[in-house]
Parts: sequence; structure tokens; C-alpha cells
Amino acid sequence: MRIFCLDLEGVLIPEIWIGLAERTGIDALRATTRDVPDYNALMRQRLGLLEDHRLGMRDVEAVVATMAPLPGAREFLRWLRGQGPVIILSDTYREFAGPLMAQLDLPTLLCHSLVVDEDGRISDYRLRHPDHKRASVEAFRTLNFHVTAVGDSYNDIAMLQAADAGILFRAPAAVREEYPEFAAVEDYDALRDLVRNCGET
Repeated sequence: MRIFCLDLEGVLIPEIWIGLAERTGIDALRATTRDVPDYNALMRQRLGLLEDHRLGMRDVEAVVATMAPLPGAREFLRWLRGQGPVIILSDTYREFAGPLMAQLDLPTLLCHSLVVDEDGRISDYRLRHPDHKRASVEAFRTLNFHVTAVGDSYNDIAMLQAADAGILFRAPAAVREEYPEFAAVEDYDALRDLVRNCGET
């Protein structure tokens, strides 16, 4: 049986931190794992910027409230869920993913959590697992699922490598060049065709 594991930001929704950068004018918040492959270093940088600029949970929630899935994402996800179970494996945080998940018809999301104090200050983050995307895919394979994984950035590579079939979606040129072993597509129609062609053998 097939199961599909998808990254969230960059694959189904815009990058939340880029949205926050655009709303606040803090250009350094634009950095993502496309720019900083070390996720822990990236998050420490983000939390430091929020602290320096006195931004908290309410500011992040205000950004998320204005966001929508990428054009075509909801339709693609609806189609994909008709092909088999779909699990979203993301490095986002459950505290602000809810509104976007509702717009995507509430797919199953496995992600991390934030430490937020009573004043809304984001003081820390808690990883569900240090390499949860890869670990999840490996666990599904031990249950005899054929896993197709889709991601767009450096923090998705271990997941793609662990899957039976790994696909890069709208990945930056540096990622595509560094990992030519993965098929790479730029739109949902091409992704749909590729998913159809990389089924169980």
C-alpha cells in the first residue's frame, strides 16, 4: 500500500517566516532552510530576531491569518488523498498551523511545538524528534508502506533519501544541483504525473 509524505511550507503553503518578514520589514526573517541548512541554527536566529524586535505569538498569528495555500495546492492534495493516506511532515509549529490546515481540509500534520509564555513571548521550541521526517518515513516503511515523499529544501533531503521515491518540488537550483538523484518538478500537474509514475513495483 502507498503512503504519501509531504513537506508543508514551500510545497503546499507559502513560507510563514517569509510572510512575517514581509509584514514586519525584518529582512533577516526571510531566511529558511533553503538558506541555512542547520535547522537549530536557523531557529535560534529566528527567535533572537523576534526577541530583539519584541514580536510574539500574536504577531505570528496575525501573519498566518492572512495566508492561504499555494494556488492549486488544495486541489492537488484532495486528489492525492484519493490515492492513499497522506501525512504532512513539517518543521512548522502546531501553535500557528491550524488556520492553514483548515484551508487544506485538515490533513494529518506531524510537526513541532513552541514554548510560549503567558504574555505571548516565544521563548523556545521543542522538536518532536531531531530528525522526525526521516524517522517517520522509515517507520512507515517498516509497516510495509511504499512511501513517496515530496519536499523542497535541505531539511527534506533525509526524508527523500529514506523514501521509496523522493521528489523535489519547486526546489532552489542549489538543492537540485546538489541532489540530482531526485526527480524535480515545478508545478502540481507535473507532480501529479510523477506521483502516478512512481508507484509500487
